[in-house]
Amino acid sequence: MTNAAPPQPKKSFAKVVIASLIGTTIEWYDFFLYGSAAALVFNKLFFPQSDPLVGTMLAFLTYAIGFLARPLGGLVFGHFGDKLGRKKLLVLSLVLMGGATFAMGLLPTYAAIGVAAPLLLTLLRLVQGFALGGEWGGAVLIVSEHGSAERRGFWASWPQAGVPMGNLLATAVLAVLAAVQTDEAFLSWGWRVPFLLSGVLVLIGLWIRLSVSESPVFLEAQKKVEEGKLKEKPPIVAVVRDHWREVLIAMGARMAENVSYYVITAFILVYITSELGMPRSAGLNAVLIASFVHLVTIPMWGALSDRIGRRTTYLIGAVGIGLWMFVFFALLDTKSFFPMTLAVTVGLFLHGAMYGPQAAFFSELFGTKVRYSGASIGYQLASIGAGAVAPLIATALLAAYDSSFPIVLYVIGMCVLTVIAVVVAKETKGSSLNRTDADQASVRA
Repeated sequence: MTNAAPPQPKKSFAKVVIASLIGTTIEWYDFFLYGSAAALVFNKLFFPQSDPLVGTMLAFLTYAIGFLARPLGGLVFGHFGDKLGRKKLLVLSLVLMGGATFAMGLLPTYAAIGVAAPLLLTLLRLVQGFALGGEWGGAVLIVSEHGSAERRGFWASWPQAGVPMGNLLATAVLAVLAAVQTDEAFLSWGWRVPFLLSGVLVLIGLWIRLSVSESPVFLEAQKKVEEGKLKEKPPIVAVVRDHWREVLIAMGARMAENVSYYVITAFILVYITSELGMPRSAGLNAVLIASFVHLVTIPMWGALSDRIGRRTTYLIGAVGIGLWMFVFFALLDTKSFFPMTLAVTVGLFLHGAMYGPQAAFFSELFGTKVRYSGASIGYQLASIGAGAVAPLIATALLAAYDSSFPIVLYVIGMCVLTVIAVVVAKETKGSSLNRTDADQASVRA
């Protein structure tokens, strides 16, 4: 059995990695921009008749709705990505995401058109979620399937690094605007600038993505189908019937990673402004610094998983995050910028131990002709019960108990679920991606 993709020229492979990283960065810039705006702007401009905390919860509810569309995007993009190829679907996801984000920057507010404003905002958020649902699977697979098994954890982690890079870019733009504008100017028109900027970023991303080649692993499997050597089943049917266990493992592995990330990067803006009375710029700057550290360390964790295994690296992150949550809120409660930055930075550093090896780990769970569907479904279904509701649940717990302790327990509970899922999985490091369904038993525990 072949243990790796056909060798790729270094220049060609570098282009694939860069294209995936830049495309993923742009898509996550768009998605995270909404999360930051929900905490800072949308609660005032689209839900102005509610009190501040309720308005924030309503804004986060529309934020969560975007996650509901992600599994549907994973299903649709995964199905056609397994049948038609990774590249075409990656281009489509970028166009949909960028178009929706650009349109948000043009939306009239509640004061201009009333209830139609939050409805249109919600519709565009659904388009964002649908597009992002198809983005992740294609981006990590096209890198994983071009590279070698020996360093797959490292190279596949680079599209993952697009997440903090996108968050870094979104937070940086908002932080600059917040620093140079008055609150009145920011609420009036300044918040629209980062959304309109998305249109320019998408054009750059498309130019790069259209230049890369299709996955050689997919092309090899497709050739076998055309020659009658491999029987092709509808990908979604095959995933549900034959790969439900791998999907559940992926979902469980996502819980701590996804919940902790949104508590650390999105809910922090609510906590420091409403609970601690600190300016939003303090939280934005702390996330900005921590996201840079996150960006740098994700590939390091991916490389470590190539040495000590996906499961061991992942467990370091899950256990570490659970323990750190006690320290996280204690540092925030000091109301001092340095401890706050340390809280977020260490939190994201530990998060990277899960997120770094995740792309290779999930890719190695599935066979070639169901890989896009299986990895996407497991990844995106978990987002509904994890990241989608994390800021909403954290805000509700804060409102109900006026304490961070229930939020700590909430994150720890998610960490327990992740530890269970990773422990029952079999180590996948070094496994072949030229695998068909017939070979799948070799990666099952």
